[in-house]
Amino acid sequence: MTSGEAGSAVHVRFAGVSKHYGTAVQAVRDLNLDVMRGEFLTLLGPSGSGKTTSLMMLAGFEEPTEGEILVDGRRIDNVPPNSRGIGMVFQNYALFPHMTVAENLAFPLQVRRIGKAEIETRVAAVLDMVRLPSLGGRRPDQLSGGQQQRIAVARALIFRPTLVLMDEPLGALDKQLREQMQYEIKEIHARLGVTFVYVTHDQTEALTMSDRIAVFDSGTVQQLSDPATLYERPQTRFVAGFIGENNRLEGVVEAIDGPHVNIRLGSGTAILALAVGAGVARQGAPVILSLRPERLALLSGDEQAHNVLDAAIRQIVYVGDHIRVVCAVDGVGTLIAKIPNRSGLQGLSVGAAARLGWRTEDCLALDP
Repeated sequence: MTSGEAGSAVHVRFAGVSKHYGTAVQAVRDLNLDVMRGEFLTLLGPSGSGKTTSLMMLAGFEEPTEGEILVDGRRIDNVPPNSRGIGMVFQNYALFPHMTVAENLAFPLQVRRIGKAEIETRVAAVLDMVRLPSLGGRRPDQLSGGQQQRIAVARALIFRPTLVLMDEPLGALDKQLREQMQYEIKEIHARLGVTFVYVTHDQTEALTMSDRIAVFDSGTVQQLSDPATLYERPQTRFVAGFIGENNRLEGVVEAIDGPHVNIRLGSGTAILALAVGAGVARQGAPVILSLRPERLALLSGDEQAHNVLDAAIRQIVYVGDHIRVVCAVDGVGTLIAKIPNRSGLQGLSVGAAARLGWRTEDCLALDP
């Protein structure tokens, strides 16, 4: 490895990587992906999408069928896992049950022949880092799930790797602890500045923690973006449906107006949408419209919006921080609006007529 490669902005590179299982299953298809030095990159997708297989190939527990994986410009797909110098955190923690916390943390240093005094110093330092300074003498079965996960993170970091991989590390935790750990792991990442590659199927987790997110489906990356772009401007129907909640409407392009398209819905109503998919900017093209529930407003009186649909309220659900209003629109179907909870149910009632309004920029026209 040259000094130029070590200083490159690209830390990890997947170059034309594919993974086949026999002749029938292609888990990863021609993956070309750069992980930037010091970033928090999340591989997000449903089960069987290829995200975990990609991580396992980087870790060395799976071998690519085709292509190359490079770290700091050096090919590593032919290097044994224990020689890659990569920290790893698993969903099941993988702590040694017969060892104390301190012994678990010391183990990666002992196999690297680090001196005893240095080991003690580093063990104390990482226990402080994960806010468990007094638990070095306990065994894993004497810890809570959250404490075990903190120790697993500490063990992955104690030998000071520049690259850390995490495979669904919070999957076994309850909701409240899971949310707490998201922020703690993100804080550790920001403090250390090492590269994290993180696998999850949880969209909220990915949006909360990541610098960038690679959305996988059927073995390919559907979109690689920062969280805000991914949520606000999904490029495909799959990404729009997988990231957050989403109203879908079907229509046909009637006219093109710069970046916008005039869409005729099945009810005959015309609306204006932002063209996103490559194939939608042509007259007569069928489109799927993506509209987030929180971007829908219930219009009152003579209040107007860029786009308006008449509806009837079919269901009202009190969620706490917002009101979920399910509306039926003739010729269109069901639309869901999330209304901020500023004053309770705000006089809403099932069966009442309603007017739904939204901005043009919040309605995305995608390839069907």
